[in-house]
Amino acid sequence: MSTSPNPWVRRLLGALSGLLAGFAALAVAELVAAAVRPQASPVVAVGGAAIDRTPTPVKDFAIRHFGENDKLVLQLGILATLAALAVVLGLIALRHRRTGSAGVLLFGVVGAAAALSRPGSGVADALPSLVGAVAGAGVLYWLTGRLTGPVAHGEAEREEGWDRRGFLVAASAAALASAGTGALGRYLNSMSGQDAVASRNAVRPPRAASPAAPVPAGARLGIPGISSFFTPNGDFYRVDTALVVPKVDATTWRLRIHGQGVARPLSLSFEDLLRRELIERDITLTCVSNEVGGPYVGNARWIGVRLADLLREAGVKPPSLGGPADQLVARSVDAMTIGSPVETVMDGRDAMLAVGMNGQPLPFEHGFPVRMVVPGLYGYVSACKWIQDIELTTFDAYDPYWVQRGWARRGPIKTESRIDTPKPFANPPTGTVMVAGVAWAQHRGVERVEVRVDDGPWNPADLAAQDTLDTWRQWSYRWNATPGTHSLAVRATDGTGQTQTSTRTDTFPDGASGWHSVVVTVT
Repeated sequence: MSTSPNPWVRRLLGALSGLLAGFAALAVAELVAAAVRPQASPVVAVGGAAIDRTPTPVKDFAIRHFGENDKLVLQLGILATLAALAVVLGLIALRHRRTGSAGVLLFGVVGAAAALSRPGSGVADALPSLVGAVAGAGVLYWLTGRLTGPVAHGEAEREEGWDRRGFLVAASAAALASAGTGALGRYLNSMSGQDAVASRNAVRPPRAASPAAPVPAGARLGIPGISSFFTPNGDFYRVDTALVVPKVDATTWRLRIHGQGVARPLSLSFEDLLRRELIERDITLTCVSNEVGGPYVGNARWIGVRLADLLREAGVKPPSLGGPADQLVARSVDAMTIGSPVETVMDGRDAMLAVGMNGQPLPFEHGFPVRMVVPGLYGYVSACKWIQDIELTTFDAYDPYWVQRGWARRGPIKTESRIDTPKPFANPPTGTVMVAGVAWAQHRGVERVEVRVDDGPWNPADLAAQDTLDTWRQWSYRWNATPGTHSLAVRATDGTGQTQTSTRTDTFPDGASGWHSVVVTVT
């Protein structure tokens, strides 16, 4: 006489059925997304929708604690949530197969809605979530049928209400098929940007009609632990909302310049830009999410077309000369919008549409084929990557992405400085200790840096030679360290005579302020 299976084993297998159904749904969705576009994948679509709707304090927390891994953490969190829900649906399906399967379909509808809500989406973007959900619902119904179906007379290896051998075969087949489907989908998605990769590989660094001046002797201190004067491309910070880095084919890319006050709208190809007069400049970029002493600042040598020249060619006048538009709204291929003051980008600074970075074509992560670079403005109001559209409008008429979320409309970079060495909680030896770091006040320059030990007086640091007003400046201070625990603080004064404020503020809404300090114990 057959006996019923252990109820805990049955629940465990029900949970496993839910997980396998979820795995199948995501694998099929990945494969379908390869035929649509990688951004239509449900994890990417839901992740993008979550980013758009996440409160600013939560975003700041993620950037502060996870850094450039914040997107990975978000995706892992989505997968963990889906796994938990899949387990619940698997347990429900043990008693109500149709209800559990319907739950999988419901989550497919949610994924499709998220995909359709993304900027630039089309009807086809809903397909990966919907087709994946149908596959997942089918797998769940099939597997739980092996756990709940009626007993067939004379079947060996079958207990009451449980087709043990049939379940194991079905579960193994579902796992293998899902793994193969998912691997194929990921491979095809990785191949979708090959034309873009080929177009980037074909780009040769162009010559600048106005090359950057050589970096002055003495601008690089060479002190162990200090930030390198130029930040390597692979180490340059990346802060954006793109869960999938756009890979744009430079041969088909075009930029449109239009809007208020544009007398002659422009449509430019990548080759059009390369044929124009190019400038090469050393410029330090800073993210508004950079905390005091934080890592989201880097210096690079950029090459590109002066933005003011293109705007003048289009007939644009700054507001000071009677132009009707005071805001330039840049749009990227992933529909990010970034607003910059027209007066600022046309005031003579080296604002550019950059095509190269540190002697190479732009990396995809930093905006290939073209991005904006504006010295003196935080990235959220200037540094549009993967740019494809520039519209002239007004601040009153339109709020770009970050302004809609409460950030300031205009984002001039604040005067800041950072101690790179010694590191916090270091244990330097008694005697002369080299304290060193960088300071920046883009488009104003750094005139003075001072260091304070504990609550003592401010002491002048030695400044490295200044490259340009738009780059950071290295500094050093020889400290006669005595045994014990000490606090080291730094402050900078910019070219206008403004000294870095001691008032500590958060990054929201217009950038952090305050003195950077580290605590060390001298042994």
